[in-house]
Amino acid sequence: MTQPEPAPTAPLPLYSPVRVRDLLARHGLKPTKSLGQNFLIDGNILRSIAEAGGAESGVPVLEVGPGLGVLTRELASRGARVTALEKDERLKPVLAETLAGLDVNVVWGDALDFDYASLPAGTRVIANLPYYITGVLLSRFMQAPGVLSATVLVQKEVAQRLAARPGQDNYGFLSALAALHGTVRHVRDVPRGAFLPAPDVTSSVVRLDFDRSRPLPDPAFLKFVEAALHHRRKTLRNNLRLAGFEGETVGAALEATGLRPDVRAEDVPLEDLRTLAQRLGIGGPGVIR
Repeated sequence: MTQPEPAPTAPLPLYSPVRVRDLLARHGLKPTKSLGQNFLIDGNILRSIAEAGGAESGVPVLEVGPGLGVLTRELASRGARVTALEKDERLKPVLAETLAGLDVNVVWGDALDFDYASLPAGTRVIANLPYYITGVLLSRFMQAPGVLSATVLVQKEVAQRLAARPGQDNYGFLSALAALHGTVRHVRDVPRGAFLPAPDVTSSVVRLDFDRSRPLPDPAFLKFVEAALHHRRKTLRNNLRLAGFEGETVGAALEATGLRPDVRAEDVPLEDLRTLAQRLGIGGPGVIR
């Protein structure tokens, strides 16, 4: 009596470590540390990132660094109109395989050279950002008028800095920059084992929502804030003197603003920095609400 043929097994999901290793081996690839290539292999985390980022039918989504297309597939399967920026052209045959049949626009090139101002209104960034250019990319997203939000996987330390408020240990220029453009929400932490290969640090998912009803901060004011927080443990007075402001002028402006002469930069609310900047002749939009 002949035995029935075994039923075909369902293919492993793209985020399965076995399938990821198979993809890399078949295409002769190894993750490149210099490009920050750590591939997500946890389906629950992939789904939570897509959901938190607002990947829904018809929503324009920008992904930076799709890698093997694991998150890309999750976003596109929800009906989002995905544009993915990828620098590593070795991944062309991999993405051709993993994104087959999906309506995804892959743009090959360096994310630092992309024109983010060209993105359509209502774009949501959803990405596992390369760690080495996280700060630069977040700044580009903030300045792009069409980008409503950025839900990103970053180092946990960066996530803490983004969400910090004046007076907290992690507060600095990145915190101020995020607050000037909108709000930050911590979504979840992500353990090292959720990646292949595992990175050296714990990661976090954060969502930044940009308030496009506000005018963009004046570049001169941003430069002032960066100088004020450059050495956040030092006094604000010393930081501004290091930036070229005359000591007596700074002292008078601090007093007029109601700030102590020995106040530390990291303890000063942005509203007070704004007032101080105006007293020192630096104006422009960007007031915190």
